Amino acid sequence: MNFLAHLYLSGSDPDVMTGNFIGDFVKGRSWGELYPLEVVRGIELHRSIDAFTDSHAVVSQSKKRLFPIYRHYAGVIIDIYYDHFLARSWQEYHPDLLPDYAEQCYEILKTRPYALPDQVQFLLPHMMRGNWLVNYGTLEGIHRALSGMARRASFVSKMEESIKDLEENYEAFKSEFDTFFPALKEHADAIRKQY
Repeated sequence: MNFLAHLYLSGSDPDVMTGNFIGDFVKGRSWGELYPLEVVRGIELHRSIDAFTDSHAVVSQSKKRLFPIYRHYAGVIIDIYYDHFLARSWQEYHPDLLPDYAEQCYEILKTRPYALPDQVQFLLPHMMRGNWLVNYGTLEGIHRALSGMARRASFVSKMEESIKDLEENYEAFKSEFDTFFPALKEHADAIRKQY
């Protein structure tokens, strides 16, 4: 899953949200000593969400549709697609309007610079300026996200071209998201209840 889903699946604790948001940017094994407990729990939640997602049969089905062209980038693309479908169906999952929720998330992250790795401190102003969390709900916003990721990829990924795959197979990907996401939410909720 991508940024919007990770934030949403964190629940309402700002530190857990921060940890879940930075999860992909925290490397090595010593991070448990670097952050407050709730941020650590957010990082652990991020890893659990990723493991659940990567091993789920429905997600594998989505990735399989893209794999012949995009190879190992298929999973990254699906994460972006699924954030699109979450943004599009936001009111089914959260009582706040998505623009209001996004603003709250940006404020939470801005007030915790001590917890943000350098890459995230560089990324966050771009994310806020482009209002990524809200713009995931449009095809244009998804295309921008995929193009940005393609520019940052180590190898030629063609991710920017995958918007056409989303458009051509929109209902199939949406159906897979609609099947998968409630199971992921249940998984994340169960993890958070252990805190």
